[in-house]
Amino acid sequence: MEFRERAFALESGAFGESVAIVELLTARHGRYAAHVAAGASRKMKPFLQAGARVLVRYRARVSDQLGSAALEPVGEGPSALFDDPLALAGVAAAAAVAAGALPEREPHPGAFLAFEALSGAFAHTDIWPAVFVRFEAGLLTDLGFGFDLSKCAATGVTDDLIYVSPKTGRAVSRAAGEPYKDRLLALPPFMLSAQGGLREGDIGAGLDLTAHFLEAYIFNPMNRPLPPARLWLLDRLREAGRL
Repeated sequence: MEFRERAFALESGAFGESVAIVELLTARHGRYAAHVAAGASRKMKPFLQAGARVLVRYRARVSDQLGSAALEPVGEGPSALFDDPLALAGVAAAAAVAAGALPEREPHPGAFLAFEALSGAFAHTDIWPAVFVRFEAGLLTDLGFGFDLSKCAATGVTDDLIYVSPKTGRAVSRAAGEPYKDRLLALPPFMLSAQGGLREGDIGAGLDLTAHFLEAYIFNPMNRPLPPARLWLLDRLREAGRL
């Protein structure tokens, strides 16, 4: 088996003195692990950082074997964010969520495109936290657990949607949700429209929303918590006054 395509590094670990095992999110083949020769070397480590964009050439004798990969860096990657520790925390969190949520060797082109869009947003300090929320929502959609925010689940109206049902992921209007508001999740306007704007508390509400469904449908069934890198990101955003 062999393929060559665009990918992002998600995580890596040393395997012996020189080889690294790298988790990659590829454009057409999904999440793949591979041996990378000399991947544990100082020269290669920058190319294996979480979020690094690479061109990968993957080879394996048989399809179910852990194959090897040759990586070619594309662009600066996370090193361009060296002076922005908050954005670096976002990169690490996104990579950890993708690595933990996506099944191995299952194509998820939507997840790749969502990660790619987020990767491009980290250079824009004001908007990337909102794009991070949309990335997680897109990941859920690609895994079959998307939100339905088109209309109120109870009445069918399309206006004044401010809640989400924690059971179904469907939107609920202000009027229909009022009697049950303590049991519903907040729906920030920016998740309904790119023109929705950001208000104080919207990023926190969006992250709470996606976290609920990531836990309920992805991580809890695997008996695993949300990745520590995501929890770390919330702490950093809170300290920066972004929640």
